[in-house]
Amino acid sequence: MSQTANNKDLGRVLVTGGSGFVGCNFVTTLLNKGFKVCSFDLAPSPLTHENLDVIVGNICDQDLVNKAVKDVDTVFHTAAIIDLKGGKAVTKEYRDRSYAINVEGTKNLLIAARKAGVSRFVYTASNSVVIGGKPITNGTEAQLPYTERFNDLYTETKVVAEKWVLAQNSIEGLYTCSIRPSGIWGEGDKTMFKQFFDQMIAGLLKARVGMGDAKLDNSYVHNLIHGHILAAEHLYEGGTAPGEAFFINDGDPINMFDFARPVIEAVGENFPRMKVPAPLIKFIMIIWQALHFRFGFPEPPVPPLAVERIAINNYFSIDKARRDLGYEPPYTTAEAMKECLPYYQKLYQEMRTAAGK
Repeated sequence: MSQTANNKDLGRVLVTGGSGFVGCNFVTTLLNKGFKVCSFDLAPSPLTHENLDVIVGNICDQDLVNKAVKDVDTVFHTAAIIDLKGGKAVTKEYRDRSYAINVEGTKNLLIAARKAGVSRFVYTASNSVVIGGKPITNGTEAQLPYTERFNDLYTETKVVAEKWVLAQNSIEGLYTCSIRPSGIWGEGDKTMFKQFFDQMIAGLLKARVGMGDAKLDNSYVHNLIHGHILAAEHLYEGGTAPGEAFFINDGDPINMFDFARPVIEAVGENFPRMKVPAPLIKFIMIIWQALHFRFGFPEPPVPPLAVERIAINNYFSIDKARRDLGYEPPYTTAEAMKECLPYYQKLYQEMRTAAGK
């Protein structure tokens, strides 16, 4: 699509991962805004609409990728395999699979998009690309280098892919940028609260990890989608988005246990009052994990490095997105939580039933 004075016209849009949690919400939002959308995912889309085309298949299938980008003007690439295995748990099979989808799949998609004449490519990365185990307080894009301490395959592949995507900016008329969400939550989520729910169902959520003063940020799915769309609208020659990465979150740093409290209480469980020092929990998880690898014990309920994410400050500034994209979260945490509680209550009951409770 040739750029015109109306840079908000994103033309025909492709959403990869369009049947997933983020992607399905994204496709619905775009359809409601009047866009013509193509959804590309391994799973069939649960949505039907006169302006929706659906391609079912693997992003590693080059013929399907070529079909998906045909007559498309804007690509939102949200598809990824979220493999949180790290350290000794990473086998060659896991590594090859993650790189094939998250790195090579991204490369194939972008190259095909460029050949097809696509003009805008918005990549979904993660704030983990700059997290290295040290406290981060209002971290900025300019301040934080890429991490070299990979806690998991997801982070490792996201670093590789984001670097490559941004390096491709403006080649042959295709402009690229990257969005770095924090923990994504909202209706359709089966990751953010699943660990809490698993522990609650197993009777393990008896104490808070840490003293309650460490904060992180989160990305409500509709705030995140809003940030993606704004980035695409600013993704043109002379715009403020080409070649850039943006943190997109709710702009409301909060302790993870305080954030989860409304959900824990809404599903009828007691909020833990006791506090346990994070270094102690991390030490226990390290021993537990060592026993798992050496003697086949069950995996620890929380990976040792994950303890850091809730025990030290780990939040990012959205000032760059505010300045360059005009981003302001449409929903506060409280407003979004009110919208989502019925969904999380239903999910918890489904998990309890599946566990025979």
